Amino acid sequence: MPSTRVSKQLNAGTYFITITTRRWYYVLDRYGRWNLLANSLRWFQKNKNLKIYGFVFMLNHVHLLVESDDVIGFIRDFKSFNSKQIIENIKKYEPNVLKLFEAADGKYELWEKTNMPKVVEDEKYFYQ
Repeated sequence: MPSTRVSKQLNAGTYFITITTRRWYYVLDRYGRWNLLANSLRWFQKNKNLKIYGFVFMLNHVHLLVESDDVIGFIRDFKSFNSKQIIENIKKYEPNVLKLFEAADGKYELWEKTNMPKVVEDEKYFYQ
């Protein structure tokens, strides 16, 4: 089983990453939320030198095949930015769903803490 976080020693590189919504709730597939995710990926490509080899947006998770000099920073910033954007979208279109993402401190947590990063070490795994 892959680690739940990217190792600091292996921060630069190519990774297969899975980012999942809390409680695996189906929330990403409506009200333009996939567009929010796609737009932020484009921003990271343009401004943070992120290389995207593939991505899949699912109902409750995102698969990414990416390369970066700072994978840890990318994951942190991607999750933080999109969490804010999607929570605002939920407030606007589905306010009753918000309670599913409410944390103990009254704030909202959209994503699970794990990212399931897998270092892409060879060409066979990359193409798989």
